[in-house]
Amino acid sequence: MSLLVVGLSHRSAPVSVLERASLSAEAQAKLLQDTLAAEPAAEAAVLATCNRIELYADVDKFHAGVAELSTLLAQHSGVGLDELTPYLYVHYEDRAVHHLFSVACGLDSMVVGEGQILGQIKDALALGQELHTAGRLLNDLFQQALRVGKRAHSETGIDRAGQSLVTFGLEQLAAGADVADWAAGKRALVIGAGSMSSLAAATLARTGVAEIVVANRTRARADRLVEILVQPGGTGVAARAVEMAAVRDELTRADVVVSCTGATGLVLTAEVVATALGLDTDDAVETPAATPSVPAPADADRHAAWVENGSAATVRRTARRATVPAQGAGPVRLALLDLAMPRDIDGGTARLDGVRLVDIESLAEASADAPMAADVDQVRTIVSDEVAAFGAAQRAAHITPTVVALRTMAAGVVAGEIARLDGRLPDLDEKQRAEITQTVRRVVDKLLHAPTVRVKQLASEPGGAGYADALRELFDLDPQTVAAVSRADLNDPNRGRS
Repeated sequence: MSLLVVGLSHRSAPVSVLERASLSAEAQAKLLQDTLAAEPAAEAAVLATCNRIELYADVDKFHAGVAELSTLLAQHSGVGLDELTPYLYVHYEDRAVHHLFSVACGLDSMVVGEGQILGQIKDALALGQELHTAGRLLNDLFQQALRVGKRAHSETGIDRAGQSLVTFGLEQLAAGADVADWAAGKRALVIGAGSMSSLAAATLARTGVAEIVVANRTRARADRLVEILVQPGGTGVAARAVEMAAVRDELTRADVVVSCTGATGLVLTAEVVATALGLDTDDAVETPAATPSVPAPADADRHAAWVENGSAATVRRTARRATVPAQGAGPVRLALLDLAMPRDIDGGTARLDGVRLVDIESLAEASADAPMAADVDQVRTIVSDEVAAFGAAQRAAHITPTVVALRTMAAGVVAGEIARLDGRLPDLDEKQRAEITQTVRRVVDKLLHAPTVRVKQLASEPGGAGYADALRELFDLDPQTVAAVSRADLNDPNRGRS
């Protein structure tokens, strides 16, 4: 296994950089295809969420792999490599597995313990399967990550350590008040009908808002979300769908807006919000975010050390403080929650009187010092155990084709000897022939049993990869036969389905 992950997240980069580096669905697909076309990579998968972009690959060369994956991320994100490099982190082999398992459990999330990341990991795997860029290693890795995440949520109280970004965002909008009391009777506008917007609408319905209006570029998706909200036995919330063109009118009636679309530009400008509230727009111009100056490391090793010693965290905290907008004066007339990356709502709206804006940047600032539940330690133990088990399973799986090829060769030897016996003793009856055949097979099986069991055990231990090579050399196994077994296992239609 030569698993490599190169990425950036809210822990290593300011949100302003993450926003610029965000990847559309088309960009993700092209990134995977180009990664697979690159010489060092045999498999690839991309995990792109509102607060992380990570490229996973099975590579044959570490340094060449780091260079290639970093370059590809820069090319497809549109952020120059020199600018992007200081914010990148690199994990290799077991550390890469540990990282993904931690991500799946919510330990690396902006809000510790949130469970939405599991759906995003599942989507990443599905894309890799659809494009045939996820092979044996990444299929096994992402499938196991999903199982580890589900185990963490079912066996521990990690859910109590944090909530979804939606719940956390609503708590920030409520500014210390009980969310249910704050939301009661409010009219909510949800812009977008994807997974995050759907979660926002369902959460708002549970908190007791009076009405939810859903706007989406594809009206059918908005209609479908409304059907789910008002279905019998649900929350009883009043809901309706509108076209995106109606958003400006709906703003004049809304008390709270949640936006999460895939738009590349602003969905709500400060001028639009100001007009809806009947305000002057003179102060509704966003101040550009400060960009911290960070010395770029000379190579991957220096970069890894720089990240480890905390410099990235210092930059992140500084950047957050510099980019969190000041809130407007007066009682809150309109609460805005922007969960999109890149942002949907102009940061200048925060300076409008009566407007409160919570976005990814301010959520990062608010969650930076949030206390973690005691269950986090238990989840970390689960992750460590699962990483060890995954590594052992991968090492054992590496030798399985060699063992199968050995037993296939042995079966061929038995068949050849029985055929020669038939030529020498043509008068053997079927019962005698069957008994001799079974005896020879038992002898071969007993001779191979202990060595093959032991070699699997040895191969599952750290440093055991060389046992497969030793077995092939000792028994003069045909490498093409071993490769054929591997391909047959990889092409199993029941393998790697999420």
